[in-house]
Amino acid sequence: MKKLLLTIATGFISLFSFAQNIDKIINAAEVDRIERILSADDMQGRKTFTPGIDKAADFIAAEFAKNKLKFFGNATGYFQEFAMTKSKPVEVKGMIDNEALTADNIAVNTTAAEVTINSLKDYQVVIVKATDTFNKVIFPLFDLEKNVLILVDTAHARRFKSMQRFAGNAKFPSAVSQVMVLTSNLNPSSFNLYVKNEQTAQKLKNVVGVIPGKSKKDEYVVFSGHYDHLGIGKPDKNQDSIYNGANDDAAGTTAVMMLAKYFSQAKNNERTLVFVAFTAEEIGGFGSRFFSKQMNPDKVMAMFNIEMIGTESKWGTNSAYITGYEKSDMGKILQANLEGSKFHFEPDPYPKQNLFYRSDNATLAELGVPAHTISTSKMEEAPNNEPNYHKQSDEIGTLDMNNMAEIIKAIAISSKTIVSGKDTPTRVEKLK
Repeated sequence: MKKLLLTIATGFISLFSFAQNIDKIINAAEVDRIERILSADDMQGRKTFTPGIDKAADFIAAEFAKNKLKFFGNATGYFQEFAMTKSKPVEVKGMIDNEALTADNIAVNTTAAEVTINSLKDYQVVIVKATDTFNKVIFPLFDLEKNVLILVDTAHARRFKSMQRFAGNAKFPSAVSQVMVLTSNLNPSSFNLYVKNEQTAQKLKNVVGVIPGKSKKDEYVVFSGHYDHLGIGKPDKNQDSIYNGANDDAAGTTAVMMLAKYFSQAKNNERTLVFVAFTAEEIGGFGSRFFSKQMNPDKVMAMFNIEMIGTESKWGTNSAYITGYEKSDMGKILQANLEGSKFHFEPDPYPKQNLFYRSDNATLAELGVPAHTISTSKMEEAPNNEPNYHKQSDEIGTLDMNNMAEIIKAIAISSKTIVSGKDTPTRVEKLK
């Protein structure tokens, strides 16, 4: 009996000590410190390709260094650098039957220096009719590794203009092109086009730190969030011009940094832990897409992507949802590790939004990794949605620091059996 009581007492002391230690590392004051720096005006909204995002990257790297994280792979620093290509048409000539093609009625999504089409037979032809849902037809075509000619009805003129801007964004080098033409002639008999592009290379960087595993160092657990946002826009009547992105996604980045600090002190990871702040999520998820190509997906046991946790979920405090909850048993593992606590994870309540494939977890999830996003963001229709999402009003004063700290602690505690190698979530069905 004495031995039993001693064992129970020791367990309670250990649990109490653990709770004290995690509270010293992950708390509202530390959340506020990091959040306040990342979402400050001098970060200029952390837009990709600006000095503001470089300043944010330097801060994240300095925190990783302070916590003595290792570099990723063969890197000589915390920056995982890569380049993208931006193409701008400087010469356009061609005809669709008797209609001239100009820079006004074409959009070319490519990184090629030149695009030449001599016949309708050169490219796969796709038609976007007036009655079609523009985005549902267009965006899946960008994932095709083939040349596509897209004839877009003039009823979509407004969306076509936004597509011209999108096509002009920097992108990964590719041998294929998607050519879009705004026209009322959806059944032409002849087509020819020549486009010459001015090309510039644009550099980006993820920020990556590592805590090597002990007995299972070749198995990886990833904690991630994106640190880019929208930059500076026109002044709002009630706000300044800076999109501070306190919740989107300085909140997730803060969580990644605090989890890195926690696990660097806990020293209880049998698997290798990778902490990454992604760039360029807002313009196409390019940071996570590049990072994923550097990983063997079969060796990534789990990915915790953290996106917008600064506000209460629809269930109130001490709760968050997991996108793609039903696609693996990772959510059940996390909840089991929280048994007895006041915190609870829930399945994604917004399935129509397809959030599982809309954040930085998507690329690894498509490759079969149990890669899920944890969030509290309300993604419903107004007035029940996030009122500050993608607005200048997404500032630090709108966030609940105490609740954020509880969410981050819940992620740390619930991940313990995955980090230790005791539990391995089931794989997600591969899309690629």
